[in-house]
Amino acid sequence: MSGKTVNSAIALLVIGNALALISDVFIKFLEQGAPVFQYALMRCVITLLVLLPFWRQIDTGKLFEGGGLHFVRGHVHLVGIVCMVYALVALPLATANAVFYIAPILVMILSVIFFGERLTSLSLAAVISGFAGILVILRPVEFSWAALGALGSAAALAVNAVLVRKLPARQSTAHKLLLNYLMIIPACLGLAVWEGAPWSNAVFVSALGSSVFILAYNVCVLMAYKHVAANQVTSAEYTGLIWAVLIGWLFFAEVPDLWFLFGSAMIVVPLLLIGLQQRRLRTRPANHELADTRYHATSVSSEAAVATSHGGEAGAAR
Repeated sequence: MSGKTVNSAIALLVIGNALALISDVFIKFLEQGAPVFQYALMRCVITLLVLLPFWRQIDTGKLFEGGGLHFVRGHVHLVGIVCMVYALVALPLATANAVFYIAPILVMILSVIFFGERLTSLSLAAVISGFAGILVILRPVEFSWAALGALGSAAALAVNAVLVRKLPARQSTAHKLLLNYLMIIPACLGLAVWEGAPWSNAVFVSALGSSVFILAYNVCVLMAYKHVAANQVTSAEYTGLIWAVLIGWLFFAEVPDLWFLFGSAMIVVPLLLIGLQQRRLRTRPANHELADTRYHATSVSSEAAVATSHGGEAGAAR
C-alpha cells in the first residue's frame, strides 16, 4: 500500500486511525488514579528513543533553532498529555474522541485571532455547530473533570497546530518532535518526583504501547499525504470516531446513546462539508503536520484544521 493513489491513501488513513485508537486503548486500560506524570515521563523517554534512528533527519548545526517556541509548544503538549490521560481513563472512548474533534474548530478561532484570517459562512457554521455538539455530547448536568480534561486536550492540540506555523520552515518532523519532547523532560521528571509514585509496570506497558501505535499511525499519515493532496483524503480522518465507537463497544462494552450520535454529527458533518468544499475548489493546503495522538494528524489550511490520539506533529501529544 504505497499511498500514491487516492484510494490507497484513504486506506492508509483508515488503518492509521485504527492504530491511533489502539494507542488510546493502552491508556484507557490504566486504572483511575494511575500516576499520570510517571506516564508522561515514560512516554517522553520512549518517544525520544524511538526517534534515535531518525537522527540523520535532524540538523545538528541548528539543533535548537526556534528553541523558545519549541519550549512553549512542548509544555502545552505536556498539559495536553495529562488532560488526555484523565479524559481517556474516565470517559467512554468514543465520547473522549468526539470531544478531541473540537480541536480543528478551535484552530479556526485562533487563526482569526492571531493571523487575521477570515471565516467563511460555512466555517462560522462549523464553529457554532461544533460547540453546540460538545454541549449535546457532554450535557452540562453531567460535566466532570474528565470532560474538562478532554476539552483541555483539544485546546492544547489547537494551540500547537497554530504555533507550528511559526516554527522554522526547514526543520524536519523528526527534528520538531525531538525538541518538543526534549524540552519537557525536566518538567516531566520534576512532576514525576513530586508525584512520588513507585514504579508501575502497568504504566510502562501503557506508555510503550501507546507510543508504538502512535508511531505506526504517524507512518501511515506520512505515506498517505506524501503523494496525494490533503483535501482529497482528509475526510478519512473522521473514521477515527467510527473506530472509537467500535473499539469502545468491543473492549469496554460502551454503547453510545443518541445524544452522542447527534452531537458527533454536529461536530463532524460541518468539517466534512468544509473538506468537500475545498476539494471542489481544488485548493491544496499549505501545510500538513503530524499529530502524535490523537493527541492525531492535523491539516492546516486557510479555512480549517482537521485534527484527530491520540495521541496527535501539531499535536504530538497522543
